[in-house]
Amino acid sequence: MFPRNSGTWFVFFLLISPTILYKAMSDEDRWAAKKKRMSDKVRKMFYHAYDNYMIYAFPHDELKPLTKTYTNSLVELGNLRLEHLPPEYNGSALTLIESLSSLVIMGNNTEFERAVLWLSENLTFDIDARINLFECNIRVLGGLVSAHILATDSTNRLVQGKYKKQLLNLAEDLGHRFLPAFDTPTGLPYAWINLKYGVMEHETTETSTSGCGSLILEMGVLSQLTGDPRFESAALRALRKLWSMRSSLNLLGTTLDVGTGEWLEYSSGIGAGVDSFYEYLVKAYIIFGRDEFWRMFQSAYLAVEKYFKHGSWYHEADMRTGQPTYLQLTSLQAFWPGLQVLVGDIAAANSSHREFFSVWERFGVLPERYLLDRQMLHPTEKYYPLRPELAESTFYLYHATKDPWYLEVGESIVNSLNSYTKVEGGFASIRDVTTMQLEDHQHSFFLAETCKYLYLLFDDSFLVDRNYIFTTEGHPFPVVSAWHERLPEAYIPTYWTDVRDERQAKRASPMSLQVCPATALKSGLGGEQVESACHIPDVRADHRCLVEKDCGVDATTCRRRSCSMAGYCGLWWA
Repeated sequence: MFPRNSGTWFVFFLLISPTILYKAMSDEDRWAAKKKRMSDKVRKMFYHAYDNYMIYAFPHDELKPLTKTYTNSLVELGNLRLEHLPPEYNGSALTLIESLSSLVIMGNNTEFERAVLWLSENLTFDIDARINLFECNIRVLGGLVSAHILATDSTNRLVQGKYKKQLLNLAEDLGHRFLPAFDTPTGLPYAWINLKYGVMEHETTETSTSGCGSLILEMGVLSQLTGDPRFESAALRALRKLWSMRSSLNLLGTTLDVGTGEWLEYSSGIGAGVDSFYEYLVKAYIIFGRDEFWRMFQSAYLAVEKYFKHGSWYHEADMRTGQPTYLQLTSLQAFWPGLQVLVGDIAAANSSHREFFSVWERFGVLPERYLLDRQMLHPTEKYYPLRPELAESTFYLYHATKDPWYLEVGESIVNSLNSYTKVEGGFASIRDVTTMQLEDHQHSFFLAETCKYLYLLFDDSFLVDRNYIFTTEGHPFPVVSAWHERLPEAYIPTYWTDVRDERQAKRASPMSLQVCPATALKSGLGGEQVESACHIPDVRADHRCLVEKDCGVDATTCRRRSCSMAGYCGLWWA
């Protein structure tokens, strides 16, 4: 049909053989094309969830995608017995608040502006509603504070001329409503607070380690932005009290009493009830630059690696003795590899991440609880509520290593979500991973975290020339030198653009600011060096060994030491 040497024939040939064109591309171009294709796929996922929420649930809290209706879940979060639910509560647009930073990251400034202005005019916290302090802090307060920062970013004023700090005013109002929860003999906050009337009569005094030890980021940044120190002071007092309750092994339990300061549950791990406590110690150190936070984290991290680590897994142990209690994987533990990336323990992060992904591959998603000692699912906790933790750690590991294998992991996660959880009305949680039976709930964190981290895995343009820390709910907070009492030398590797000079506009991602090796660390107390977080001492003080597990992780290189033929630990393979 076409002349033999016609350029038209060449174009026709490529149109009918796109795989040939793909194969002709360089490896770099192929990966770029794949990342673009996958970021577009994640964007469609986000908008499928977001648009259905706006159609069927807004301004209520969360979407029920199977029945295309809503749930006012802010008053239900963590409220297992569904007590004191106010019949007049009609929602606080929780999913919209959670989606704000995701809209900016995906470049939809128009929708972000529309959402900010609606919240500015309609949102109120003067409601007779008993809420969970921790959940409201990380989802609502964190979402509002982060969106205010993004809206007032001098580099891209997103709501020009129309925004008068309304979100910050709302956040400050919410922060004031939190403060009565801290009025306890210990300074540890109640887990529950009524937004209108404060602590209710006969309120439970039981709370979790995460619940009272993971408030410092949101409340600390709120103090920095408003100039009111009470928010940060309350959260800091609670954190210090919690840390003072640690055992001689530097371990903490899971639940405690805010009135007496006594532990109620001594078994603990890195999962539910404790996870964000560890996360916020290192992230607060990065955000606020206090050596105090690093010293807490370093001691806690070494204790975790010593008493909780079981091969590539992490079990639970008694805080008093270090003896194992429950040999189980919980889905919330999957955040840990991402945290290890932030402190430079890349090898350990890769190892544990691969174990979590192996469970994902086995079931198609990550079940809530898996019994390691019996190699079986927990008999009742077989669900997957669209959690983000594995995607989060995959994002951190890819950006730390640039290993394309993590892109393949991300692609697998995206495909599973679309195959098993996507329905006409949004994305549904999975009730039972063995049957893939769905549950009628689309959690707000699916938009705040799961979609966000998957998108950033394939398109990190939002992070270029910006320096952000993501909260435990995935809301970005900038690392601002003005928030530091002083920027510790411990967090200034030689390859990091010096942020002490506020005239510097370009800053590296915190993912490259690994607190390792030990030679980069100063304790600030007389200048002596301290261990890096990845350091695991050899079992014997004389460094003798019989088997590999007798050897630890080197403090200077963060590499696993091995046992030589002569019976000594060292970096013999380096």
